[in-house]
Amino acid sequence: MQTGLKEQFIQQWEKYFPGAALPIAFYYADQEPQAELVKPTPGYSCLIRQLEKVRVGESLSFDANSVGCFGGKYYLGFRQSLRKNFNYFLSCGIPGELEGERYKASPELVDRQYKNNPPLVAPKPLIVFKRWDKLAESDEPAVVIFFAPADVISGLFTLANYDESDPEAVIAPMGSGCSSIVQNPLKEAQSSHPKVVLGMFDVSARPWVQPGDLTLSVPWQKFTRMVDEMDESFLITPSWEKVRSRFVRNS
Repeated sequence: MQTGLKEQFIQQWEKYFPGAALPIAFYYADQEPQAELVKPTPGYSCLIRQLEKVRVGESLSFDANSVGCFGGKYYLGFRQSLRKNFNYFLSCGIPGELEGERYKASPELVDRQYKNNPPLVAPKPLIVFKRWDKLAESDEPAVVIFFAPADVISGLFTLANYDESDPEAVIAPMGSGCSSIVQNPLKEAQSSHPKVVLGMFDVSARPWVQPGDLTLSVPWQKFTRMVDEMDESFLITPSWEKVRSRFVRNS
């Protein structure tokens, strides 16, 4: 990570988004002695729920065995195939055999959605999540993730569009909570012109975030540009001050 960027962002974040929670970041690693490896637990566990600990300052790493959800393993790149009958699971289910989530109208729609969406392959055996202030100079984040309410999201959304002519510089593809913060932004990070991903619309994941929060996940190369542009953007205008003053009142 660039020398000084950590403190630069913290100072600017408190200046323009006072009282708002710091983002978290992730990267893949061969080993991570500074982040506790999450131990496998029996049964189902949601990654978004486990990230609550990271958001309050605990650094965690996950391997293929740590992730207690078949979807989480897939969207983090630890497996490249979906569960059996996933197309029915996401849609209507199979009577007497599989309860469907009914997020899609038919199994065929699910098949079409995933047909041209190749799976992510984890480049290393661990994925590490740290809150921004816990990052070390040797860390190389791939994506920065904001869990935030509407006023914060509006500021970040506008900042992400500041140096873009494309009105869709921020995208909101449908998917699981973990796909919106890991798979989709990581695929964008591999693009020559990465987009920011708005997410956490997944009904199944929403119990593990605050009622008014969404996520904005920013590929690293885009994030560094956003930090550099803060002091020249709308954030210095009276328009933003009207919104910023609500942070001060609510903090």
